Amino acid sequence: MTSILSDSRLNRYSAATQTEPPRHLGRRYDRSGTFLSEPGNTVVCHLVEGSPSQQAVVEVRRRMQAEPDAGRLAFTPVSSLHMTLFQGIIEYRRSLPFWPSDMPLDTDIDVMTAHYRDKLKDFHGAGPFQVRVIDVVPTGLTVAGATDEDERRMRAWRDAFAEAFGYRHPDHDDYVFHVTLAYMIDWLAEDRLSAWEALFDDCLGLLAREAPILELRPPAFCSFEDMNHFEERLVLE
Repeated sequence: MTSILSDSRLNRYSAATQTEPPRHLGRRYDRSGTFLSEPGNTVVCHLVEGSPSQQAVVEVRRRMQAEPDAGRLAFTPVSSLHMTLFQGIIEYRRSLPFWPSDMPLDTDIDVMTAHYRDKLKDFHGAGPFQVRVIDVVPTGLTVAGATDEDERRMRAWRDAFAEAFGYRHPDHDDYVFHVTLAYMIDWLAEDRLSAWEALFDDCLGLLAREAPILELRPPAFCSFEDMNHFEERLVLE
């Protein structure tokens, strides 16, 4: 009998292939789906409130929540829907190269946020860009530049922030742009992969019709107490 896993793009979310718990479980959220304190800062582009594309993404989220095994996912609130443009610092990740080498590793997060805010006063970005959805997976939407030029600008923004912030994550060049809808609490049962895959194919069709371009707000440097509650500090037009 051929395994469902043989041709599924959801292999990495399957209990049949994973031997360790989801990596953020117990640190970013618990088994009840409650999000935990995780102070830090980052640069994000929130979905435009009330826009057609936000409504389409919320519908994708609703359809995911209606699945019988949706309890395996910890869903982020609608108010937090965003695309991360540059990964900032996080309280638990106080080590190089996730922290600028010219700042002590024990510097308070609020001090670091103020430090970066000063650095961004004269910051110049790489220009506007548009984003499209290229895949839907259990954790959310995989996105990319709507055109090759949009993709180039998105990555130019990331390079510019790395220069301003003074560090580059190991996956700086490979980090996939995405909009998180949920985190894994438990891996998916193998016999449920085909149902989830069919759902995500339908959702891709919905997004292609209703949100061919995701409407995003300008990049904003934000602080946060957990990964779902952002306080905007500086909007970068």
